[in-house]
Amino acid sequence: MSETAASEEYIRNAIMSLNTQEHVPKALCEKILARCLKENLTENQVDYLALNVLKSYEYSKIVPSEAVGVIAAQSIGEPGTQMTLRTFHYAGVREMSVSTGLPRLIELVDARRNPKTPVMYVYLEKEFSDTEENARKIHKQIEETRIEKIAKEVDVDLSEEAIIVHLDREMIADKGIDVEDTIEKIKKFKKTTVTHKFDGDDEIIIVEVKMDEITIPKLQKLREKIMKKIIQGIKGIKRGIIDTAPGKKEFRISTEGTNLEKVLLVDGVDKTRTYCNDLHETMEQLGIEAARNLLIRESRKVLEDQSLDVDIRHLMLTADLMTHSGDISQIGRHGISGTKESVLARAAFEVTIKQLIDASVIGEADQLKGIPENVIVGQLCPVGTGDIQLYYDWKKVAAKKA
Repeated sequence: MSETAASEEYIRNAIMSLNTQEHVPKALCEKILARCLKENLTENQVDYLALNVLKSYEYSKIVPSEAVGVIAAQSIGEPGTQMTLRTFHYAGVREMSVSTGLPRLIELVDARRNPKTPVMYVYLEKEFSDTEENARKIHKQIEETRIEKIAKEVDVDLSEEAIIVHLDREMIADKGIDVEDTIEKIKKFKKTTVTHKFDGDDEIIIVEVKMDEITIPKLQKLREKIMKKIIQGIKGIKRGIIDTAPGKKEFRISTEGTNLEKVLLVDGVDKTRTYCNDLHETMEQLGIEAARNLLIRESRKVLEDQSLDVDIRHLMLTADLMTHSGDISQIGRHGISGTKESVLARAAFEVTIKQLIDASVIGEADQLKGIPENVIVGQLCPVGTGDIQLYYDWKKVAAKKA
């Protein structure tokens, strides 16, 4: 038994051979190698470590005909019963919240088109992520700013048949708003004349209405349109918070509302790391693989936030099942469960009578390839040992021995 200290070359050959010869994932081998190089290991210890890594890897493999779907469903469903119905609120920010716990998990497996709390995590390039002041430059370009945010008040002057906007100079300076640009955008309203003037310390914009018949409801409607007019930022990004990424010393922007397409076009935004929590928007902009990764990441985050330990492979299997067709399918009668090949499996899930009648009308046959349908008819399920078509003729063996 050698007690000599292992050289770097010896350690590298021993660990990386697990990848080249035994097909242990390269990323795992590199991680183990990096740790081994920091330790003062002997050749025996390196060999012992490599052998045990291989044993653990082989033990973690799924055996042929394993009922992985049932195990995944049970592994996610049981911890799901311990989850709380709660919403995470950003400290000190009114009405800014993110769904977590069971509601969020249900959103994910149902592949909801509109999340209850759509959010984006906008990562910035190095020149903008180092200080809060630099991050604020991007923040101003992204956060949606409407006229109501930069106005002290917006009045309706019935005598002059006009809308008067009293500007808040402090807010305009804080958000870096160009007043002339704002006036140009207001001028796009039809049948109006816009005037900009100063009344003492008050800065106002007067929007005169030139309609054939002016009524109070029409003026009120125009006032609402003017207040909601976006003058800066990206539509859909209602609010943005500059915070630091977990475990990192860099600033990012967390937003309420999403518009992935427009945000990714902003200079200074790190396009490789920025993401939103909307599955369908992610798929439309970045493709089905990005949607699959988001589904795994969000599911894992929900479970970890609740201190629930679920093997990531169960989440990966669920994500693969939901995205393998090239589109996102929910787990339910309108998605995966409702499109199963087996009539009995579909009927066992929901709307039993309808499924059986529809199948009988078109003469659909059930090949009994899955688990639910074989359980229903009382046959051996094609899973585990039930999937092995191998018979032992003990009489023939006994005759040979005799």
